[in-house]
Amino acid sequence: MELAILFGGASFEHEISIVSAITLKEKMRSYDLKFVFCDQDHRFYLIDGNHMQAKTFASGAYKKMPRLSLDISSFVQKKRFGTQTYTFTILNLIHGADGEDGTISSMLDFYKISYIGPRTAASVLSYDKRYTKWLAESLGIKAVEYEIVYKDTVHKIKMALPFIVKPSCLGSSIGVSVVRQESEIDYALDVAFEFDESVIIEPFLEGVKEYNLAGYAAGENMVYSMIEEPQKDDFLDFDKKYLDFSRSSIVSAADLDEEVVKRFEHVFERIYRNRFEGALIRCDFFMIEGEIYLNEINPIPGSMANYLFTDFESCIQELMSHLPSKQMPTVDYKYIHSIHAAKGK
Repeated sequence: MELAILFGGASFEHEISIVSAITLKEKMRSYDLKFVFCDQDHRFYLIDGNHMQAKTFASGAYKKMPRLSLDISSFVQKKRFGTQTYTFTILNLIHGADGEDGTISSMLDFYKISYIGPRTAASVLSYDKRYTKWLAESLGIKAVEYEIVYKDTVHKIKMALPFIVKPSCLGSSIGVSVVRQESEIDYALDVAFEFDESVIIEPFLEGVKEYNLAGYAAGENMVYSMIEEPQKDDFLDFDKKYLDFSRSSIVSAADLDEEVVKRFEHVFERIYRNRFEGALIRCDFFMIEGEIYLNEINPIPGSMANYLFTDFESCIQELMSHLPSKQMPTVDYKYIHSIHAAKGK
Protein backbone atom coordinates (compact mmCIF):
# COMPACT_ATOMS: atom_id res chain seq x y z
CA MET A 1 0.00 0.00 0.00
CA GLU A 2 1.42 3.38 -1.01
CA LEU A 3 1.93 6.07 1.60
CA ALA A 4 1.52 9.79 0.93
CA ILE A 5 2.54 12.55 3.32
CA LEU A 6 -0.07 15.30 3.53
CA PHE A 7 1.43 18.59 4.74
CA GLY A 8 1.00 22.37 4.69
CA GLY A 9 -2.50 23.58 5.54
CA ALA A 10 -4.03 26.93 6.47
CA SER A 11 -2.21 27.14 9.77
CA PHE A 12 0.19 29.35 11.68
CA GLU A 13 2.37 26.21 11.72
CA HIS A 14 2.30 25.83 7.93
CA GLU A 15 6.06 26.24 7.51
CA ILE A 16 6.82 23.82 10.33
CA SER A 17 4.70 21.23 8.53
CA ILE A 18 6.87 21.69 5.44
CA VAL A 19 10.02 21.17 7.54
CA SER A 20 8.51 18.01 9.04
CA ALA A 21 7.66 16.62 5.59
CA ILE A 22 11.16 17.28 4.25
CA THR A 23 12.65 15.62 7.33
CA LEU A 24 10.52 12.48 6.93
CA LYS A 25 11.44 12.25 3.25
CA GLU A 26 15.04 11.76 4.35
CA LYS A 27 14.14 9.56 7.31
CA MET A 28 11.88 7.14 5.38
CA ARG A 29 14.10 6.26 2.45
CA SER A 30 12.84 2.67 2.18
CA TYR A 31 9.32 3.92 1.36
CA ASP A 32 8.12 4.96 -2.07
CA LEU A 33 6.64 8.12 -0.62
CA LYS A 34 4.23 10.48 -2.35
CA PHE A 35 3.76 14.06 -1.20
CA VAL A 36 0.48 15.97 -1.17
CA PHE A 37 0.76 19.67 -0.34
CA CYS A 38 -2.25 21.62 0.94
CA ASP A 39 -1.80 25.35 0.40
CA GLN A 40 -3.35 28.08 2.53
CA ASP A 41 -6.42 28.14 0.26
CA HIS A 42 -6.96 24.39 0.66
CA ARG A 43 -5.80 23.48 -2.83
CA PHE A 44 -3.99 20.15 -3.10
CA TYR A 45 -0.87 19.56 -5.19
CA LEU A 46 1.08 16.40 -5.95
CA ILE A 47 4.72 17.27 -5.25
CA ASP A 48 7.53 15.41 -6.96
CA GLY A 49 9.96 14.06 -4.35
CA ASN A 50 12.86 15.73 -6.15
CA HIS A 51 11.21 19.10 -5.45
CA MET A 52 10.70 18.52 -1.73
CA GLN A 53 12.72 21.58 -0.78
CA ALA A 54 11.70 24.65 1.21
CA LYS A 55 12.22 26.95 -1.78
CA THR A 56 9.60 25.04 -3.80
CA PHE A 57 6.94 26.38 -1.47
CA ALA A 58 8.43 29.76 -0.57
CA SER A 59 8.77 30.65 -4.27
CA GLY A 60 5.33 29.38 -5.27
CA ALA A 61 6.88 26.85 -7.67
CA TYR A 62 4.51 24.20 -6.31
CA LYS A 63 1.68 25.87 -8.26
CA LYS A 64 3.14 24.44 -11.47
CA MET A 65 2.74 20.90 -10.15
CA PRO A 66 -0.34 18.68 -10.66
CA ARG A 67 -3.51 19.77 -8.88
CA LEU A 68 -5.44 17.08 -7.04
CA SER A 69 -9.08 16.80 -6.08
CA LEU A 70 -10.87 14.32 -3.84
CA ASP A 71 -13.07 11.40 -4.74
CA ILE A 72 -14.27 8.39 -2.78
CA SER A 73 -11.22 6.53 -1.42
CA SER A 74 -8.79 8.48 -3.58
CA PHE A 75 -7.17 11.67 -4.80
CA VAL A 76 -7.68 12.44 -8.48
CA GLN A 77 -5.52 14.27 -11.00
CA LYS A 78 -7.23 15.62 -14.11
CA LYS A 79 -5.28 15.14 -17.32
CA ARG A 80 -5.82 16.20 -20.91
CA PHE A 81 -7.33 12.83 -21.68
CA GLY A 82 -9.11 11.43 -18.64
CA THR A 83 -7.95 11.30 -15.03
CA GLN A 84 -5.41 9.51 -12.87
CA THR A 85 -6.50 8.10 -9.53
CA TYR A 86 -4.25 7.77 -6.47
CA THR A 87 -5.38 5.37 -3.75
CA PHE A 88 -2.74 5.75 -1.09
CA THR A 89 -2.80 5.83 2.69
CA ILE A 90 -2.33 9.37 3.97
CA LEU A 91 0.08 10.30 6.73
CA ASN A 92 -1.41 13.47 8.19
CA LEU A 93 1.55 15.77 8.87
CA ILE A 94 -0.33 19.09 8.98
CA HIS A 95 0.52 20.76 12.29
CA GLY A 96 -1.89 23.11 14.02
CA ALA A 97 -5.17 24.16 12.40
CA ASP A 98 -6.58 21.85 9.73
CA GLY A 99 -4.35 18.92 10.65
CA GLU A 100 -4.79 18.79 14.42
CA ASP A 101 -8.20 20.40 14.92
CA GLY A 102 -10.20 17.61 13.25
CA THR A 103 -10.72 19.28 9.86
CA ILE A 104 -8.47 16.96 7.84
CA SER A 105 -9.55 13.83 9.72
CA SER A 106 -13.20 14.66 9.04
CA MET A 107 -12.45 15.23 5.36
CA LEU A 108 -10.55 11.95 5.02
CA ASP A 109 -13.26 10.04 6.87
CA PHE A 110 -15.91 11.63 4.64
CA TYR A 111 -14.09 10.45 1.51
CA LYS A 112 -13.24 7.05 3.03
CA ILE A 113 -9.50 7.58 2.66
CA SER A 114 -7.25 5.55 4.95
CA TYR A 115 -4.92 7.66 7.09
CA ILE A 116 -2.40 7.74 9.90
CA GLY A 117 -3.25 10.46 12.38
CA PRO A 118 -5.67 11.44 15.13
CA ARG A 119 -9.38 10.95 14.48
CA THR A 120 -11.75 13.87 14.90
CA ALA A 121 -12.72 13.41 18.55
CA ALA A 122 -9.09 12.88 19.57
CA SER A 123 -8.07 15.97 17.62
CA VAL A 124 -10.58 18.13 19.46
CA LEU A 125 -9.37 16.92 22.86
CA SER A 126 -5.69 17.54 22.14
CA TYR A 127 -5.76 20.62 19.88
CA ASP A 128 -7.44 22.88 22.42
CA LYS A 129 -5.43 23.07 25.64
CA ARG A 130 -8.61 23.75 27.62
CA TYR A 131 -10.06 20.41 26.57
CA THR A 132 -6.75 18.67 27.29
CA LYS A 133 -6.95 19.97 30.86
CA TRP A 134 -10.51 18.69 31.17
CA LEU A 135 -9.50 15.31 29.73
CA ALA A 136 -6.69 14.98 32.28
CA GLU A 137 -9.07 15.87 35.09
CA SER A 138 -11.64 13.30 33.89
CA LEU A 139 -8.94 10.58 33.82
CA GLY A 140 -7.56 11.48 37.22
CA ILE A 141 -4.24 12.55 35.70
CA LYS A 142 -2.50 15.48 37.32
CA ALA A 143 -2.03 18.72 35.37
CA VAL A 144 -0.62 22.05 36.53
CA GLU A 145 -3.10 24.65 37.71
CA TYR A 146 -4.42 27.03 35.09
CA GLU A 147 -6.70 29.93 34.33
CA ILE A 148 -8.58 30.66 31.11
CA VAL A 149 -8.80 34.23 29.84
CA TYR A 150 -11.03 35.23 26.93
CA LYS A 151 -10.56 38.02 24.43
CA ASP A 152 -12.71 41.15 24.82
CA THR A 153 -13.40 40.45 28.50
CA VAL A 154 -12.04 42.04 31.67
CA HIS A 155 -8.77 40.27 32.49
CA LYS A 156 -8.69 39.37 36.18
CA ILE A 157 -5.74 37.02 36.54
CA LYS A 158 -5.33 35.44 39.96
CA MET A 159 -2.21 33.42 39.11
CA ALA A 160 0.93 34.46 41.00
CA LEU A 161 3.93 35.64 38.98
CA PRO A 162 5.85 34.35 37.13
CA PHE A 163 3.46 32.62 34.74
CA ILE A 164 3.18 31.55 31.10
CA VAL A 165 0.59 32.90 28.67
CA LYS A 166 -0.35 30.50 25.85
CA PRO A 167 -2.94 30.67 23.07
CA SER A 168 -5.38 27.81 23.71
CA CYS A 169 -5.11 26.28 20.24
CA LEU A 170 -1.54 26.73 19.05
CA GLY A 171 1.70 24.81 19.34
CA SER A 172 5.35 25.45 18.49
CA SER A 173 5.51 28.19 21.16
CA ILE A 174 3.70 30.60 18.83
CA GLY A 175 2.24 33.48 20.84
CA VAL A 176 3.71 32.17 24.09
CA SER A 177 5.22 34.53 26.66
CA VAL A 178 6.79 34.17 30.09
CA VAL A 179 5.49 36.96 32.33
CA ARG A 180 7.71 37.87 35.27
CA GLN A 181 6.44 41.37 36.08
CA GLU A 182 2.95 42.84 36.24
CA SER A 183 3.94 45.44 33.64
CA GLU A 184 4.39 42.63 31.08
CA ILE A 185 0.90 41.14 31.40
CA ASP A 186 -1.02 43.31 28.94
CA TYR A 187 1.58 42.92 26.21
CA ALA A 188 1.72 39.13 26.67
CA LEU A 189 -2.06 38.91 26.42
CA ASP A 190 -2.12 41.11 23.32
CA VAL A 191 0.42 38.82 21.64
CA ALA A 192 -1.52 35.67 22.52
CA PHE A 193 -4.83 37.17 21.41
CA GLU A 194 -3.32 37.85 17.99
CA PHE A 195 -3.59 34.10 17.45
CA ASP A 196 -6.59 32.93 19.46
CA GLU A 197 -9.80 34.00 21.17
CA SER A 198 -8.82 32.38 24.46
CA VAL A 199 -5.54 31.88 26.32
CA ILE A 200 -4.30 29.58 29.04
CA ILE A 201 -2.40 30.98 32.04
CA GLU A 202 -0.10 28.52 33.82
CA PRO A 203 2.57 28.96 36.50
CA PHE A 204 6.11 29.16 35.12
CA LEU A 205 7.83 26.22 36.77
CA GLU A 206 11.54 26.89 37.02
CA GLY A 207 13.85 23.94 37.53
CA VAL A 208 11.14 21.33 36.99
CA LYS A 209 12.13 18.36 34.86
CA GLU A 210 10.20 17.75 31.63
CA TYR A 211 9.94 14.40 29.87
CA ASN A 212 8.61 13.51 26.42
CA LEU A 213 7.20 10.11 25.52
CA ALA A 214 5.75 9.06 22.15
CA GLY A 215 3.85 5.95 21.23
CA TYR A 216 1.02 4.26 19.37
CA ALA A 217 -1.24 1.22 19.55
CA ALA A 218 -0.62 -1.84 17.39
CA GLY A 219 -3.78 -3.78 18.07
CA GLU A 220 -3.82 -4.78 21.72
CA ASN A 221 -0.18 -3.82 22.20
CA MET A 222 1.14 -0.38 23.03
CA VAL A 223 4.46 0.57 21.44
CA TYR A 224 6.49 3.22 23.26
CA SER A 225 9.47 5.33 22.29
CA MET A 226 12.34 6.02 24.60
CA ILE A 227 11.69 8.82 27.08
CA GLU A 228 13.50 12.06 26.33
CA GLU A 229 14.44 14.72 28.84
CA PRO A 230 14.64 17.91 26.75
CA GLN A 231 17.58 20.12 27.62
CA LYS A 232 16.43 23.68 27.28
CA ASP A 233 16.98 27.13 28.65
CA ASP A 234 13.85 28.81 29.99
CA PHE A 235 11.43 27.62 27.27
CA LEU A 236 11.68 26.88 23.56
CA ASP A 237 10.68 29.86 21.44
CA PHE A 238 9.39 29.53 17.87
CA ASP A 239 12.83 29.61 16.25
CA LYS A 240 14.13 26.82 18.48
CA LYS A 241 10.98 24.76 17.92
CA TYR A 242 11.37 25.29 14.15
CA LEU A 243 14.84 23.75 14.31
CA ASP A 244 13.60 21.08 16.71
CA PHE A 245 11.07 19.87 14.14
CA SER A 246 13.85 19.09 11.66
CA ARG A 247 15.51 16.60 14.01
CA SER A 248 16.20 13.13 12.65
CA SER A 249 19.07 11.87 14.84
CA ILE A 250 18.04 9.50 17.61
CA VAL A 251 18.27 11.10 21.04
CA SER A 252 19.61 9.59 24.23
CA ALA A 253 17.11 8.11 26.63
CA ALA A 254 16.51 9.94 29.90
CA ASP A 255 18.25 8.49 32.94
CA LEU A 256 15.21 7.04 34.69
CA ASP A 257 14.60 3.95 36.79
CA GLU A 258 12.54 1.23 35.10
CA GLU A 259 9.77 1.74 37.66
CA VAL A 260 9.50 5.43 36.70
CA VAL A 261 9.48 4.56 32.98
CA LYS A 262 6.58 2.16 33.59
CA ARG A 263 4.68 4.89 35.43
CA PHE A 264 5.05 7.25 32.46
CA GLU A 265 3.94 4.51 30.07
CA HIS A 266 0.91 3.73 32.23
CA VAL A 267 -0.22 7.36 32.20
CA PHE A 268 0.41 7.55 28.45
CA GLU A 269 -1.76 4.49 27.79
CA ARG A 270 -4.63 5.92 29.84
CA ILE A 271 -4.52 9.04 27.67
CA TYR A 272 -4.17 7.12 24.40
CA ARG A 273 -6.57 4.19 24.66
CA ASN A 274 -10.03 4.53 23.05
CA ARG A 275 -9.15 7.99 21.75
CA PHE A 276 -5.96 8.10 19.66
CA GLU A 277 -5.96 4.74 17.85
CA GLY A 278 -4.49 5.19 14.37
CA ALA A 279 -2.13 7.96 15.47
CA LEU A 280 1.42 8.23 16.74
CA ILE A 281 1.30 10.90 19.43
CA ARG A 282 3.72 12.45 21.89
CA CYS A 283 2.86 13.44 25.44
CA ASP A 284 4.92 16.03 27.28
CA PHE A 285 5.06 15.57 31.03
CA PHE A 286 6.42 17.33 34.10
CA MET A 287 7.83 15.50 37.11
CA ILE A 288 7.05 17.52 40.23
CA GLU A 289 8.05 16.14 43.64
CA GLY A 290 7.91 12.60 42.28
CA GLU A 291 4.46 13.04 40.71
CA ILE A 292 3.73 12.91 36.96
CA TYR A 293 1.86 15.87 35.48
CA LEU A 294 0.55 16.06 31.92
CA ASN A 295 1.72 19.21 30.17
CA GLU A 296 0.48 18.79 26.59
CA ILE A 297 -0.62 16.17 24.08
CA ASN A 298 0.96 16.47 20.64
CA PRO A 299 -1.41 14.57 18.29
CA ILE A 300 0.94 15.14 15.31
CA PRO A 301 4.44 15.62 16.76
CA GLY A 302 7.05 17.50 14.78
CA SER A 303 8.59 15.08 12.25
CA MET A 304 6.38 12.48 13.99
CA ALA A 305 8.93 12.29 16.85
CA ASN A 306 11.09 10.00 14.70
CA TYR A 307 14.13 10.84 16.84
CA LEU A 308 12.59 9.00 19.80
CA PHE A 309 12.41 5.64 17.99
CA THR A 310 15.29 3.36 17.05
CA ASP A 311 13.44 2.01 13.96
CA PHE A 312 10.96 4.66 12.91
CA GLU A 313 10.22 3.14 9.49
CA SER A 314 9.09 -0.12 11.08
CA CYS A 315 6.86 1.85 13.45
CA ILE A 316 5.05 3.48 10.53
CA GLN A 317 4.61 0.11 8.81
CA GLU A 318 3.19 -1.40 11.99
CA LEU A 319 0.87 1.55 12.48
CA MET A 320 -0.38 1.24 8.89
CA SER A 321 -1.22 -2.40 9.59
CA HIS A 322 -3.40 -1.49 12.58
CA LEU A 323 -5.44 1.48 11.40
CA PRO A 324 -8.98 1.64 12.79
CA SER A 325 -11.86 1.22 10.38
CA LYS A 326 -14.94 3.37 10.59
CA GLN A 327 -18.23 1.53 10.52
CA MET A 328 -20.37 2.80 7.66
CA PRO A 329 -24.15 2.33 7.48
CA THR A 330 -25.74 0.53 4.56
CA VAL A 331 -28.32 2.74 2.87
CA ASP A 332 -30.90 0.52 1.18
CA TYR A 333 -34.03 2.74 1.24
CA LYS A 334 -36.11 -0.07 2.76
CA TYR A 335 -38.27 2.39 4.66
CA ILE A 336 -39.07 4.50 1.58
CA HIS A 337 -39.73 1.36 -0.49
CA SER A 338 -42.06 0.01 2.21
CA ILE A 339 -44.07 3.27 2.19
CA HIS A 340 -44.42 3.18 -1.59
CA ALA A 341 -45.37 -0.49 -1.46
CA ALA A 342 -48.03 0.23 1.16
CA LYS A 343 -49.49 3.07 -0.92
CA GLY A 344 -49.67 0.79 -3.93
CA LYS A 345 -51.88 -1.74 -2.19
